[in-house]
Amino acid sequence: MKFTLSWLKDHLDTTASIDEITYALTDLGLEVEGVENPAAKLADFTLGYVQSAEKHPDADRLNVCQVETDEGVMQIICGAPNARAGITVVVAKPGVYVPGIDTTIGVGKIRGVESFGMMASEREMELSEEHDGIIELPSGKPGDRFIDWLAENDPAKVDPVIEIAITPNRPDALGVRGIARDLAARGLGKLKPRDCDAVEGSFASPISVSIDDDTLDGCPVFYGRLIKGVKNGPSPQWLQDCLRAIGLRPISFLVDVTNFFTFDRNRPLHVFDADKVAGNLRVHRAKGGEEIVALDEKTYTLQAGQMVISDDSGVESIAGIMGGEATGVTEDTVNVFVESAYWDPVQIAYAGRALKINSDARYRFERGVDPAFTPEGLEHATRMILDHAGGEASEVVVAGQVPDTSRAYKLDTARVQSLVGMTIPESDQRETLTALGFQLDGDMAQVPSWRPDVQGEADLVEEVARIASLTQLEGKPLPRLTTGVPRPVLSPMQRRVVTARRTAAALGYNECVSYSFIDQASAALFGGGTDATRLENPISSDMSHMRPDLLPGLLQAAARNQARGFADMALFEVGPAFSGGEPGEEQVMVSGLLVGRTGPRDVHGAARAVDVYDVKADAEAVLAAIGAPAKVQIMRGADEWWHPGRHGKICLGPKKVLGIFGEVHPRVLAAMDVKGPAMAFTLYPAEVPLPRKSGATRPALQISDLQAVERDFAFVVDADVEALALVNAAKGADKNLIEDVRVFDEFIGGSLGEGKKSLAITVRLQPSDKTLQDADIEAVGAKVVEKVTKATGGVLRG
Repeated sequence: MKFTLSWLKDHLDTTASIDEITYALTDLGLEVEGVENPAAKLADFTLGYVQSAEKHPDADRLNVCQVETDEGVMQIICGAPNARAGITVVVAKPGVYVPGIDTTIGVGKIRGVESFGMMASEREMELSEEHDGIIELPSGKPGDRFIDWLAENDPAKVDPVIEIAITPNRPDALGVRGIARDLAARGLGKLKPRDCDAVEGSFASPISVSIDDDTLDGCPVFYGRLIKGVKNGPSPQWLQDCLRAIGLRPISFLVDVTNFFTFDRNRPLHVFDADKVAGNLRVHRAKGGEEIVALDEKTYTLQAGQMVISDDSGVESIAGIMGGEATGVTEDTVNVFVESAYWDPVQIAYAGRALKINSDARYRFERGVDPAFTPEGLEHATRMILDHAGGEASEVVVAGQVPDTSRAYKLDTARVQSLVGMTIPESDQRETLTALGFQLDGDMAQVPSWRPDVQGEADLVEEVARIASLTQLEGKPLPRLTTGVPRPVLSPMQRRVVTARRTAAALGYNECVSYSFIDQASAALFGGGTDATRLENPISSDMSHMRPDLLPGLLQAAARNQARGFADMALFEVGPAFSGGEPGEEQVMVSGLLVGRTGPRDVHGAARAVDVYDVKADAEAVLAAIGAPAKVQIMRGADEWWHPGRHGKICLGPKKVLGIFGEVHPRVLAAMDVKGPAMAFTLYPAEVPLPRKSGATRPALQISDLQAVERDFAFVVDADVEALALVNAAKGADKNLIEDVRVFDEFIGGSLGEGKKSLAITVRLQPSDKTLQDADIEAVGAKVVEKVTKATGGVLRG
């Protein structure tokens, strides 16, 4: 949106500088994208008076002029044909930069005669293309600044042009009037009244307007009137200057009027040459296939449902977007029909995009214009046409009615503090809203018709804060909710997840963040892929189901890395897995994956293939970090995607599973195109019991000063007996005295016979109150043998 400073001052009585205005605009949310200030490059030019002009002794076309300036009389050589004594000129003294010739003036000699400056032409100062002679001014004193003379006598040449960015929610700022209203509310001036009296029609319009019933939702109201006997031609100079400044080419007065109000009041208008209109005008929807040559001289084929304006001969205008060439006004136009209508923003946007037409009218209608200003816009245009082009206006023709956009919201002055954090007195809030055009009735604020973006009480607060300036916000620390040390923000589960992530990374794993969606085949490998976890609208066929486990994503990442030559990797992920589609049917997991070797090959042969014990150690390290008990049981019986003989469940009991580690089943690896073997672990942080004490204080360290005793036992058991069963039985012999039991040897075959094996264990006894005697040790040993024999059927090996 572009406008000039003088255009703005037509609506705003202000003495603010251009810098103050641009700063305020950006602060109000109307971001200034650029300012073109012609006066800035002309600031160093001053006025001079030519006292005398004599022929150059060595050049027929040059004159040696004596010019009076603020620094005394200066000798300047000039070749302009109109250089003569007795004229007031524009002088560029030495050191002044001349933009038109991209040169800084200096003292020099021309054909042996010194010259101390330059007298400039309009093209040399980039004021116009005129360069037949130097500038002659009808007034002015030597030494006056040229820009001051222009500001008083020809302000259009030094009128700054401001360009602002318009957000979609501020269509009112697409008119200079709306911008001026914001600045007046900020306190940078006073909004000038710009209303006009209604023009009384002196005859009935010979052209009537109708709107089809199926089009009333797109065009609820249409105002128009005929003006006969107008004299079309060039616009007044001030109007041409306004349009040229914002990049528009003046065409003719009748066309320029519509362009002026488009930018002045955000009120697009259209004018028909009434003598070219056949019969009456009708607003309706196109059937599809109709063609129209628009004012841009391009032919457009209309689609069914698009709104058009037709006369008896056919389509004459694309409603709200662009008029037709057939009924366009020309210099010969003497009778004109002026249109001021309101068009639905959404339907205009659809039609404009479909036809690929970008016009100022479409830009404004699809963002929203003021529907209540529809009749007033017609009156303003009529008054301007009558004042400058003459003519006689008919009575106003109306079809439909102005849509009712009235709405009111309660002004809660306390919400500014709670929503924005600013303290603004109630009187200032009410004054701000009144200045913006809101009508206050008690606590209710009636929203003006030109503000479609205000849709609730919070929007009233936003307007108050915007005008008051959000730069007034002061940073303040949040009040402390409790005295002393504040309570932790994170929940125990959140702390576990953070700790697990850091621990896995410290162990050398690289974190992956994969999608929660996987394909059905991969989900089925891990117990999922059912309708309960199927997505209704998946973004692709490879993301059709919620993941039942984290391992599919890690295996897919491993496959991609292997395909690109990375064979050794350690990956982990922390996130939810889903057993169903209902709330609560998800569980946070920590999964890790090891593939390849423990390190690169070296001369010492230290690198080896990863094995089950690598992931077992890593899983135990992560569990220890998140607070799992040290004493756990390793059991079998995990899900089918684990290798049946090379995995273990980390349990606190038969039903309390903290995690699983082991080798991924070769069948799963083959299905997911992973070159194995692959070792993995999956942990369930939510299954780890919370500590009984929530405080941070650690209990006193208990260390016994009595010597521990270790005894070895070897039992002959059946070959299918698990070592864990034997260890658990030995630990249960005396829970207070037995500190640890571990297996240190296994022997199969030989004299034991077929189907038998020998397991040797070390039992560590740690007394706490007295030194153990032989009898005490023998008694515990007997209990160990009894417990193991009862639990496993094994006998003490002789």
